[in-house]
Amino acid sequence: MSSLNVEDPIIASQQRNQSLTSRIPLIFSRLHRWNQMDFELAAWQLTYLCLAPKRVYRNVYFHKQTKNTWARDDPAILVLISACLAVTAIAWSLVYSYSLPKVLELVILMVLRDFLLSGILISTVLYYVSNSLLLSPPTHSAPQDAKVEWAYAFDVHTNAFFPLFLTLYLAQLFVVPVILKENWVCLWIGNTIYLAAFSQYIYGVYLGLAALPFLIRTSLLLAPLLPLFVGYVISLLGFNVSRWVLGAYFGS
Repeated sequence: MSSLNVEDPIIASQQRNQSLTSRIPLIFSRLHRWNQMDFELAAWQLTYLCLAPKRVYRNVYFHKQTKNTWARDDPAILVLISACLAVTAIAWSLVYSYSLPKVLELVILMVLRDFLLSGILISTVLYYVSNSLLLSPPTHSAPQDAKVEWAYAFDVHTNAFFPLFLTLYLAQLFVVPVILKENWVCLWIGNTIYLAAFSQYIYGVYLGLAALPFLIRTSLLLAPLLPLFVGYVISLLGFNVSRWVLGAYFGS
């Protein structure tokens, strides 16, 4: 009896640890398994997210059939995007003549705040909105227990973020001398970059959730495009979005 009493807390502790581990999405819990990451597939996905994003989501059905989950379990794409952000942060640091500590700070901000933390927040919103407003009534093709996984919502953010990264973080870098000038043409170029970047993100989110067969009314996810475009038109009256954002971001 005494040996059982000693073992019970150990077993209970192991069960709690297993329960906690099961709640962590696989894409995060496998970040330390470098030798198991498929970087070739991740690079292929990043390429087609820009060229033909619908093709990427066709693999979602295969993943569901083989692994019984809609979300990816390979964190290679997170590593690649984080590496791209780190390199871009260094390039921006050269533009603003940052010291080494400021360079490291910018890398951390871009990777953790701009990509991961914002992704966690947006994914949580998408998770609750999708499961509360967009679920279709139970049918043969959409069983009663069908719902959007939080990890899949984070996948949607990840996929939508990369085209935004290319436009907002990379393309904007090459036109900084232009968009900061005080004339209307430069204002138009800078503001159009932001319109394109966030339009790509919104459309990417829509594609990701529209790929799930048990969701309906996913066109509602395109609704933010209207206020985005209205704000863009109003900004052309004289508000330079690029100059304001870069001033707030880099403190200059």
